[in-house]
Amino acid sequence: MKKTALLFLFLLPAIILVAQSNIRLNNDWNKTYMINPASITDQYLAEFNMAARQQWLGFQGAPTTFFASGTLYLDELYTQFGLKVLQDKIGFTSTTDIDLTYAYAMRVNQTWKLNMGLGLSFQSLGYDVSQVHSPTGSDPLVLDRLLNESNVNSDLGFEFTNKFYRLGFASQNIFSLFSPINKMFANTNFLYAMYRDSNHDFFNLGYGVCGIQYSNLYQMEFNLTGYFKATPTTNPFQIGLVYRTWSEIGVLFGLDLSHNLRASYSYDYNFSGISNASFGTHELMLTYRLDKVFQCRNCWY
Repeated sequence: MKKTALLFLFLLPAIILVAQSNIRLNNDWNKTYMINPASITDQYLAEFNMAARQQWLGFQGAPTTFFASGTLYLDELYTQFGLKVLQDKIGFTSTTDIDLTYAYAMRVNQTWKLNMGLGLSFQSLGYDVSQVHSPTGSDPLVLDRLLNESNVNSDLGFEFTNKFYRLGFASQNIFSLFSPINKMFANTNFLYAMYRDSNHDFFNLGYGVCGIQYSNLYQMEFNLTGYFKATPTTNPFQIGLVYRTWSEIGVLFGLDLSHNLRASYSYDYNFSGISNASFGTHELMLTYRLDKVFQCRNCWY
């Protein structure tokens, strides 16, 4: 009984951190593909993203997240193929999610499209035993609970989009609803609505709201972003605000480094008790896009 109590006290900080992390990036607002396999980028042939996030800097054992993705859109098939890789480290716990996705775009009418997406993921959970400091030393009871695990999971999503609006629903880790395969990858559901001006003014405005259900936790996020243009058809710079329930607010910046390369940065600050031991959260993302190659099918050479 004593050993069980000690084990619970030992694992409790990691459990709390996992519950507060939810492995999510601020750039979800610009790249909903991070959370929804149905999010399609059809303006380009392919798009590649790399991101790193250090949460609650200065807080020992706080989450560190790395994300990478690539998508390929085929106009003739109205289809997008994608790959996402997410690695998250919290304390001595490390989780990895490798997700293959497929999405299909269907035109509803002249202005609206419905995107439908599926994802199949390989997930693993591991522990850095060298960082484990148990009150009972190298107790087998502790080490037996820290065995690496792996499993297969699935995601599902929908998006309604037009020139101004993006309405979406995504359900991550669906298999976790029916089997206790890995509690570190709990079923998570997103419901969001976003609006963004799309005109030739030199300043456009965007805003949105997102509701998140993560296991038995519920959260809301709100976003307000301004897009500044050097020309009527480009969006080289953006600045935005994100408010997240649980007392966290963030500032987002985006800048075109070239026609195909974009950098995004965000800074969060948590006003709860975490602020006593944290300098905030930093997130950086790089995006590279490949333009479509248009071929004339009726031309003589």
